[in-house]
Amino acid sequence: MRTCVSVSGDSNWDETVTYVQEAERLGVSVCWVAEAWGSDAVTALSFLAARTERILLGAGVFQVGTRSATMTVMTALSLQRLSGGRFLLGLGASGPQVIEGLHGESFAKPRSRLTDVLDVLDRAMAGEKLTVDSSTLTLPRPGGQGKAMRLSQEIPETPLPVYLASMSPRMLELTGQRADGWLGTSFIPEGADEAYFSHLRRGAEQAGRTLDDIDLCQGAEVAFGDDLAAMAAERKPGLAFSLGGMGSADTNYYNSAYGRQGYADVAAEAQRLWVSGDRAGAAAIIPDEMVLGTTLIGPEEHVVSRLQTWKDAGVNSIRLYPAGSTLDERLATLARAMELIEGLA
Repeated sequence: MRTCVSVSGDSNWDETVTYVQEAERLGVSVCWVAEAWGSDAVTALSFLAARTERILLGAGVFQVGTRSATMTVMTALSLQRLSGGRFLLGLGASGPQVIEGLHGESFAKPRSRLTDVLDVLDRAMAGEKLTVDSSTLTLPRPGGQGKAMRLSQEIPETPLPVYLASMSPRMLELTGQRADGWLGTSFIPEGADEAYFSHLRRGAEQAGRTLDDIDLCQGAEVAFGDDLAAMAAERKPGLAFSLGGMGSADTNYYNSAYGRQGYADVAAEAQRLWVSGDRAGAAAIIPDEMVLGTTLIGPEEHVVSRLQTWKDAGVNSIRLYPAGSTLDERLATLARAMELIEGLA
């Protein structure tokens, strides 16, 4: 499995840059830069491109509702040139709380908006004029003075790798149809085929492809310790936030994904308690097995077993979120996890 890390611009930036540089030295393949409701990803990616040499740099992810389709493509191509060909374009729809609450844009038809970006990218890479006629975008804008245009910047000969962060069945199918990679989350390998891979496979087959054509990139926290029960308990509030707070009461893709992986009752009740204000109660009902299924924590032999399960399930690339209260501790955890991954069968 290829190893990756993920960062954002929200944290101590000097420490983050050092972390990425040290990850590069350790041999990490990709650094994904997050964009949620704090720092944008473009600024951080640009800075990291200037401070690193070999590590691939991915948008993890650009939210398609916050930039025009053309601006997203222009930005991606600029980052590809600036980084010396090391950029990976990660795209995602985000959710209504961020898109509508923070940016004031409609969240309607997220799949169409994502398709718009892919269509504009395809035309740009082909050197064609940018024309789109969909339910969410028409280029050029009708009734105005604009005309179809080509991008003026040089287009790279090598196609720009595209990853989609998808969780719902229809988005997963689109990923299978058109993406080079999948940025997954809320992943339990024992339930992943029904929840994720079956939809990715269906989309791939529609495009004459297979799952082997897609880099399945999955992420999890990694931490080492002997007391599994205590380590699981520490992480239940974070999982409760995903189930109850990462989205509205009506639209929470994380909750739905865990529900499709065998935890529908827990997910529904945790969300109910969270929305009602009982956050401690939401965390308390989460079983240890649910936490351990979606993380890489515990004694080394347990972590190795889980890593092997992830690999056997089909995960090609793994995003590691190493635990640690200091930079040195996080790097030590990362280094040990990489050693364990290299020893997998």
